[in-house]
Amino acid sequence: MKYCSNIHKTVRWETREVFAGSVGIGGANPIRIQSMTTSPTTDVAATVDQIIKLADMGCDLVRITVQGMKEVAACEKIKSTLLQKGYIIPLIADIHFFPNAAIRVVEFVDKIRINPGNYADKPIGINYIPEKYQYSLDRIEQKLTPLIHLCKKYKRALRIGTNHGSLSQRIMYHFGDTPRGMVESALEFARICHKYDFHDLIFSMKSSNPIIMIASYRLLVQEMIQLDWNYPLHIGVTESGQGEDGRIKSSVGIGSLLLDGLGDTIRVSLTEDPWAEILPCNQLISIHNSYLEKGIPVFNELSRPICRPTKKLNYLHPDCSVCLRSEPFATISQKVDLNAELLIYTSTNSINFQPTSNFLTPIPLLSLQSSYKSTIPFALHLESTLNIDPCILKSPYLQFIVISPTISPIHYCRYISSWLQSHSSDVPLILHFTYSSALDQMLIEAATEFGSLLCDGIGNGIWLDAPYPAKILQRISLGILQATRKRITKTEFISCPSCGRTLFDLQLVSEQIRSRTAHLPGIKIAIMGCVVNGLGEMSDADFGYVGSMHGKVNLYVGKKCIEKNIESTDAVERLIDLIKRYNRWIEPDFILSLIHI
Repeated sequence: MKYCSNIHKTVRWETREVFAGSVGIGGANPIRIQSMTTSPTTDVAATVDQIIKLADMGCDLVRITVQGMKEVAACEKIKSTLLQKGYIIPLIADIHFFPNAAIRVVEFVDKIRINPGNYADKPIGINYIPEKYQYSLDRIEQKLTPLIHLCKKYKRALRIGTNHGSLSQRIMYHFGDTPRGMVESALEFARICHKYDFHDLIFSMKSSNPIIMIASYRLLVQEMIQLDWNYPLHIGVTESGQGEDGRIKSSVGIGSLLLDGLGDTIRVSLTEDPWAEILPCNQLISIHNSYLEKGIPVFNELSRPICRPTKKLNYLHPDCSVCLRSEPFATISQKVDLNAELLIYTSTNSINFQPTSNFLTPIPLLSLQSSYKSTIPFALHLESTLNIDPCILKSPYLQFIVISPTISPIHYCRYISSWLQSHSSDVPLILHFTYSSALDQMLIEAATEFGSLLCDGIGNGIWLDAPYPAKILQRISLGILQATRKRITKTEFISCPSCGRTLFDLQLVSEQIRSRTAHLPGIKIAIMGCVVNGLGEMSDADFGYVGSMHGKVNLYVGKKCIEKNIESTDAVERLIDLIKRYNRWIEPDFILSLIHI
């Protein structure tokens, strides 16, 4: 499918220009940074303070939750207070469940965000026969049309923001919680806007799963190309969490699309203070700019994602290996973490090849110019050549290929993977990228580049090479594999960013839950501030912690609510008890004992 300008070079997809206040989005404008306030919108002073701090740090647009008429009144005060203080940063009203709030607030903000999953839809039965389906579409038009007219009157932009976690029952019935369902949910609203000649539209396709998110945006662009539309895109991974994991997951999703040339505004949605989102946004934009208009000669890609069967090697993890750098002849008896496989980089080919599970493994890397007629197992090392002798693939001693691109790494790796596929090669491919940047920047760069390729089915192992301790590189590598769903080695937290709807101290609770459960490999725990996206985004979670009202929490196993309206002071302990009740608990001391065996 065609979803970007080309696959061999990063070129921004040309979108139409849409204005939110005085800020242009799309067209020739730079990629804009967006964040969202976490204070209750009715607390005007606190919300204004957050907006000013965000603006001073380089945020271009700020979203505010508007769940009712009290918040509408507050928005008018917030806007006037900001203008008095000399701030003209555009404000975005975030609307769920209550269309009347959008109608009333449109005069005081610069952009409206609606969620097609809950703006107008109400369940009208399980069996959506065509007549009922049309009835539902008519209801959407009835609810949306007044907002369209007001947006035209006041020259306001409208974001149709689909969330994987809050698709309507009707969409779920016909399409499931799939990328196709997300796209169709947005297009239903867009077609109504077209009917009334309203085109100040922006789309978003958010999910907590980067793979779903990437696929949804690409499918949307494909549909827009076929319709001859070119509306701007707001890019983000929702409920990405906090800390290193949140930044990795966001970089995988946002970074991948930016390298495709897609994205006009971005947000890194962290369970942290909103200004913590600005730096990773700038870092992602910097990566995009470094790739812009760079690439390799045109090639034909056979498929994406690539499903290339590879031979099994007993010293490489069957899902995806973590490879770490060591000096030649390092102590090969040194025990390493059970979750990592290490390679020794050496220029010699005289070392006996005797891989041992969980130990350092010496493997000679031969350059392309070296003889490949060796009688000992070897790895082929590719850098940036496009001229490869396919005969080398026939050697029975070729174990795997290490690729270390020095030019346009993403596009070069796509080429090599496609070339291997065209020659029906089953040789595993190790992605080897080297970084020299500061740790926080390196994390974003690595997650973007490795993540982009892994989500497309490219790579059987990742080799993160940087001047940092092996344990740090290993941790980041495993985090990237987890974010791309290639290898689950630790607890995964699906945690929404705080906003004015949050019904408990989300940052504090997230830290409490993380500190108690981070040792549970393979378990997914969703921590949701309210029910807007809670049930949907945690659809593949094992356990859920969702705010039900102020000071109250509901606990879930999968999609089933097990305990309702628990006091928030007791909810973390009750969650632990629930995990134990379902036999998913492992004592931390037992995990440590396994590591040291």
